[in-house]
Amino acid sequence: MAKRSTLFIKIVEGKNLPIKDITGSSDPYCIVKIDNEAIIRTATIWKTLSPFWGEEYTVHLPPYFRTVSFYVLDEDSLSRDDVIGKVSITKEVLTAKPQGVDGWMSLTEIDPDEEVQGEIHLQISVLGDGDIPRKLCCQVLEARDLAKKDRNGASDPFVRVRYNGKTYESTVVKKSCYPRWNESFEFELDETLADTGLLSVEVWDWDLVSRNDFLGKVTVQNRHFLESLEIWFRGFPHRRSLGTLGSLRLQLRLRDEVVLPSSHYKPVTELLSQSVGSQLNGNWPDFIMLIDETTTAESRQEVANNLVKLFLGQGLVKEFLDVLFKLELEKTTEPNTLFRSNSLASKSMESFLKVAGMQYLHRLLGPIINRIFEEKKYVELDPSKVELKEAGCAGLHRQQTESDIIQQSSSLLQSYLSELLTSILQSASYCPLLICQVFHQLYLRVQECFPDPEYRVKFIAVTSFLCLRFISPAIMSPKLFHLREKHADARTSRTLLLLAKAVQTIGNMDTLACCSKEPWMVCLQSAIQQGITQLKDFITKLVNCHEPEDLELQTRMSLQCGTMEKEGFLFLHRTKDKCMPMTSPFKKYYVTLSKDTLSYSRTQHSKKSLFISLPKIRAVEKVEEKCFGSANVMQIISSEDSGQMGCEKGYLMSVNELNHWLSALRKACSHNTNTMSCYHPGIYKADRWSCCHQKEKSDPGCDKTRHGVTLQEWYDPLDPDLEAQLIYQHLCSVQHDCFDLTDQKKVDGLSKLFSILQDLHDAHAAVEEEERSKNKNLFLELQT
Repeated sequence: MAKRSTLFIKIVEGKNLPIKDITGSSDPYCIVKIDNEAIIRTATIWKTLSPFWGEEYTVHLPPYFRTVSFYVLDEDSLSRDDVIGKVSITKEVLTAKPQGVDGWMSLTEIDPDEEVQGEIHLQISVLGDGDIPRKLCCQVLEARDLAKKDRNGASDPFVRVRYNGKTYESTVVKKSCYPRWNESFEFELDETLADTGLLSVEVWDWDLVSRNDFLGKVTVQNRHFLESLEIWFRGFPHRRSLGTLGSLRLQLRLRDEVVLPSSHYKPVTELLSQSVGSQLNGNWPDFIMLIDETTTAESRQEVANNLVKLFLGQGLVKEFLDVLFKLELEKTTEPNTLFRSNSLASKSMESFLKVAGMQYLHRLLGPIINRIFEEKKYVELDPSKVELKEAGCAGLHRQQTESDIIQQSSSLLQSYLSELLTSILQSASYCPLLICQVFHQLYLRVQECFPDPEYRVKFIAVTSFLCLRFISPAIMSPKLFHLREKHADARTSRTLLLLAKAVQTIGNMDTLACCSKEPWMVCLQSAIQQGITQLKDFITKLVNCHEPEDLELQTRMSLQCGTMEKEGFLFLHRTKDKCMPMTSPFKKYYVTLSKDTLSYSRTQHSKKSLFISLPKIRAVEKVEEKCFGSANVMQIISSEDSGQMGCEKGYLMSVNELNHWLSALRKACSHNTNTMSCYHPGIYKADRWSCCHQKEKSDPGCDKTRHGVTLQEWYDPLDPDLEAQLIYQHLCSVQHDCFDLTDQKKVDGLSKLFSILQDLHDAHAAVEEEERSKNKNLFLELQT
């Protein structure tokens, strides 16, 4: 049995943001934090006070997280980015709304006293007995993950303890967000205060010149003094922030799942398998029809993702998609609307291409996307949007005219389009065989239903998925398809959009319709018409690539399910025994994460020279910003054959790169048994740890590890038990009276389904009862 919390995040848009630049606008972006740990950075939307992001993320979290926060900042190239405001949502709010949170939320000012993070370790006890006046003893042990208030990336914390009119202060621990005090403070216990008596423990950052900065506050009532208490307390704000600075539209949904052992899901997966297999005997798959009829617009994408992954794991995704093709064709009378709606068939095919075709997409689009990002040419075809100042000078003392810019833009776009079409035509040799087989089925089904003398409908059916739902969206937003680590700037975004429009026109196979809507695209008409002809030839070749006699294509790249692979350049600093010799700088390596090892080489194609076995990795965590002057450094702590500890520190250029690597490594090591529960976020230098100032190298650590926070990626291994659990959750909402059960065969099939669902419901109820019993016994043990 496994427990997991999943948070779906969609950062939609903002409005009425304040002006931060001298141009009268702003360049806003968002940072998403889970309990003050930054995990996501969105695109920067240039020169706007009403940005639209539309970015979606799925984050797997430990069940003990508390808050998700969204910070809106204005990007500045010459100075520090300006903070606009934030939205914070607690776990309690998300839990209270299982259907999700969707709406506009006001940004609030970021008050330094509101930005509280970290925990403090206190031991509280009452001393004395009999006639001797009793004393309250508060021992302040340590704190962790305090806010960074100084320019050096740390703080100088001290504690102020108040009770019954008396105040004591601890010593100041310099340059540490993980201080250890081990100091005790005693007060005369006032028995008359009852519940009104409060022990107040405040943490402050000491400053020599300016006023001290507030770091957090904990209060404990009198009734908790009756017995000794030792616990980590989370800090709370000094006061609440006020004011609004525009709004942010967010969509959030928290889902907590208990995944049962595989044996419990076997009946439902078998029923699904029979449903897609029964159509081979001429019987309609009632189970799939049931799911198709019961999915709403809001749940359709998620249900499609779950079904595609489950059938991929069962080896039946081709048969499943074929069933959906037939269902969709039965409901379609007008060929121009075929697969254009967001039906279960369309969403499932879209999910399938993203899971099965991402490696293919990267090889197909990678070179042209990189070329556009590197050249950063100004491209514009719409006369109403041409900016002459962007063009510069074509010759000495002569500025280019509008027609010059449009002509040059047309030539550039034709060059990009020609390179892309050439890449598409050559891609049949490495397109995954499974994708070719699915397109072959689609091609034949459409041909049977709509025998078209011009042979257009069956081609458009393929291009509606390949071009309109896969290639074109990846061109417009390469970061969302992991083609680039960062979003494009305004100029590059416009070039990508125009290229995507051309690809969409080719995919629609209708040049005239495009030119009538956007006449300024007419300069690409001949290139688009040639592209339509080439695309038809490509599709003909693609849908026939399944023939067994085509031996060369049989050896093409295949779909890799259930593997965890990631690679890219990192700047590494390798150390032994957690020691950090400052003479060795970061060096650039090409790092490859495979199923069993993490390996390094000097270049992408050179021989791997350094290896770390994944089972030996004990923790993958961030490094304090003050250690290297950057917040984007991670450390990989591993045990070696000699018994010593090794530590690789990797530097990445952005917070997104960092968190993708953290996520991939944590998932790859999720089954390791010797993981660490705490670690040092600092470095060992000058005979002590920079984070908590401890002198022992073998000190276990001053901060807790965060193994549970991961981002969902396209290359994640398939988890059939989780997918079956999610499908079960969807089917639980199905009611008997939602269907016209006039067919006895359908009634029998659904009766079997409801019996399986009842068995799963009983299994979950048994798990919940066992959990409640454990919690009750634990509570009784604590009382005694």
